[in-house]
Amino acid sequence: MTLQANFEQAQADSKSLPERPDNMTLLKIYALFKQASSGDAEGERPGFADMVGRAKWDAWDALRGTSKDQAMQQYIDLIEDLKG
Repeated sequence: MTLQANFEQAQADSKSLPERPDNMTLLKIYALFKQASSGDAEGERPGFADMVGRAKWDAWDALRGTSKDQAMQQYIDLIEDLKG
């Protein structure tokens, strides 16, 4: 399978994990997905009142400079680990 196909399979697998990951792991999943699909974080950092949006943006921005292929592979590996 290609990296893209494995990434798409990991996306599908992420919806049926045996248990819900903790919030930090969910942020990492979100950030890796955004980096793999969109590249570096764009736009303005959400304001203080939007704490969830701000945490998501910060997690994504922390991956700045990571290539889309690297982010895809890290996402795939993380979902595989979570599947058990």
